[in-house]
Amino acid sequence: MKIVYMGTPPFAVPPLQALIAAGNDVVGVVTRIDKPAGRGKVLTSPAVKLAAEQSGVPVFQPKRIKEPASIETIGTMRPEVIVVAAYGQIIPKELLVLPKYGCVNIHASLLPAYRGAAPINWAIINGETRTGITIMQMDEGMDTGAVLAQESIPIDPRDTAGTLTEKLAELGSWLIVDALSRIDAGGLLAVPQDPDRATMAPLLKKEDGRIDWTMAADVIHNRVRGLSPWPGAYSFLDGKLIKVLETKVAEGAGEPGALHEQGRDGLIVSTGKGMLNIVMLQPEGRKPMSAGEYLRGHRGVAGKKFSSGNYTRRG
Repeated sequence: MKIVYMGTPPFAVPPLQALIAAGNDVVGVVTRIDKPAGRGKVLTSPAVKLAAEQSGVPVFQPKRIKEPASIETIGTMRPEVIVVAAYGQIIPKELLVLPKYGCVNIHASLLPAYRGAAPINWAIINGETRTGITIMQMDEGMDTGAVLAQESIPIDPRDTAGTLTEKLAELGSWLIVDALSRIDAGGLLAVPQDPDRATMAPLLKKEDGRIDWTMAADVIHNRVRGLSPWPGAYSFLDGKLIKVLETKVAEGAGEPGALHEQGRDGLIVSTGKGMLNIVMLQPEGRKPMSAGEYLRGHRGVAGKKFSSGNYTRRG
């Protein structure tokens, strides 16, 4: 099948590679513009651009996909289908109807659950035990199109948004290849979503990582997992930001945010219900470390209290 592929982050790389490996004619890749990244603000290419260049596929990086010139450029590629995976901009109607088979989206949730920009994060944050991939026929709504194919997997209790993203990218790879072959053969039925079952997964901001210690320990634990690696969960101690990287739920009670030393096993913090064992953390300006390593250099933390603080960008 003649395909234009639209995607940006690492999640979109395995499906692109799978489509190429399956013998499809990927005539072009559309991705976001290069952006500054890291502390040095080095101009960095999207992961999908790098993957496309390695495969010898032409890359198009419009600043705004809805501009007439952008639509015209994609039209000259004459795709039979446009495959979209976490592209990052709203696809205009002109592109939705341009190819023979329209635009097909690889969405990282079991639609209609978790429509929106951050389905993987919110599934973990909300304590879901299963998620999956939906291959969807795109329309003008936000992830409201008919379902073409769907496959679910369990969420491991140890999964973070990072590890689950990798699993779902692989799942999406074989599912999109299978779905396109069935679409081409005319054997795939589009099933409308039930809007009454829809839930949302809005875009996350850095400020969403601030820990509210009045929440229950299991709720905070799931937020730590769901916010890893980005935007990351954090709190403030003695006015300095500390990133909380890995946690376990523990028994006990105390004033929310209060710290209790736990030797090699971690740093125990009281919450609104239960206790949270911080296993890995990252003090401001330092590398990630175990709670035991942190405690060896901060023996006086017992009795102190985390504060919500005010987030400001810190490198």
